[in-house]
Amino acid sequence: MSNVVSVKSFKKFPQLMWILLFGSFITRGSYYMVWPFLAVILYEKFALSATQVGLILSSAAVISVLVSFVGSALSDRIGRHQLIYASGILYIISFSLLAEVNSIAGYALVITLCSIATALWRPLTSALIGDIIDDKDTRELAMQSLYFIVNVGCAVGPMLGLWMGLTGEQSSFYITAGAFAFLLVLLWWGFHQHNKFTKESCSPLTAQTQEKDLINPQPSAQNKNAKGNQIIKVLVADKLLQCLIFANILCMFIYAQMDSSLIQYLTRAKVPDLLQLISAMIFTNALVIISTQFLLLKLMANLSLVNRIQIGLVLLMCSQVWLAVNPLTLFWGWIGAIVVMSLAETILFPTMNVHIDRLAPDHLRGAYFGAASFYEFGYAIAPLGGGIILDQLGGSWLFFIAAGLTLIVMYLYSLLDQMPRPDFVEITEGKV
Repeated sequence: MSNVVSVKSFKKFPQLMWILLFGSFITRGSYYMVWPFLAVILYEKFALSATQVGLILSSAAVISVLVSFVGSALSDRIGRHQLIYASGILYIISFSLLAEVNSIAGYALVITLCSIATALWRPLTSALIGDIIDDKDTRELAMQSLYFIVNVGCAVGPMLGLWMGLTGEQSSFYITAGAFAFLLVLLWWGFHQHNKFTKESCSPLTAQTQEKDLINPQPSAQNKNAKGNQIIKVLVADKLLQCLIFANILCMFIYAQMDSSLIQYLTRAKVPDLLQLISAMIFTNALVIISTQFLLLKLMANLSLVNRIQIGLVLLMCSQVWLAVNPLTLFWGWIGAIVVMSLAETILFPTMNVHIDRLAPDHLRGAYFGAASFYEFGYAIAPLGGGIILDQLGGSWLFFIAAGLTLIVMYLYSLLDQMPRPDFVEITEGKV
């Protein structure tokens, strides 16, 4: 993003974008008020091992990744908003059930439903931003802003939950269900307001066409030819995308250790003031992102996306080494490692979305964001892989291994410029 972020830049956001931002704040805040403590609930309620907890979380996540890819690709054909509504309803149902379930099998099933809803929601909202904002720089700012506001919610959620005494309380999952119900109402209103604004600002014929495209989109001439088999051909032929996906699977595996294995490690080691430490780490993670995201965006404006990511990977590797050597009882040592990891995340995660947005052809944006959801395989296998390493080798080895994997990711990113890409027009028109 070459130009400096200003108030005028934000004024370019359509009203629907502001609704997405507000909705993301309330839903992420309520989500992180309860979800990070799920591993603690499973351990304390059923005395499960790290591997068993990891197996439950990983199985749910693997299933959700597959559903996410199909759903995101399908959204290019049937419309983004229908699937957004469906995933929101699934959120409401699954979190309501999570507040009542009382068996291991029940938890496994409902966690899977929650994971499917999350895996659908994220790429759909990213693709929707591309649908409603045409300007490339404004779209990048919108994606950065979405990531920023999500982390504001992440900062507020766990600390508010701790203050209200909700951490580890099963009934608090109802709060998240209610937040998503409210967001769906806001989105319904937002879609209709967006169409009303389109009618007022365009000629009647253009407005009618744009309204039809948003509420009940019809494939463009190019998109009509992008059938399922041609989408697969594009994704198979795009070697750069494949290399990027594999690199980011490893990256997500490394980062996800904070959400799953690190918490299990601290829980089993009986670290003093465990709930306060977990809440403080989540709060620190979000606070660092909130306070540094746009500063880092400005400082790195002249760097390529790949160079930005390489800097983030160096920081991620340093954080893993720090976690590996930090004494168990050194509270502020854990917080310091999370600060470094959060700086890495601030650079990496929004840049990954912008990277995919720039790689994706307009008529295959949903498919590309769906393919990018395969990154989540790294997140999916992290609880199981991390749990096995914890049980067999211990926490220090887990984070040393994660640091080594970061070097592999850096090498894969250095290869991206050499990777071939397909001819999108020839494939979608059936010429190959």
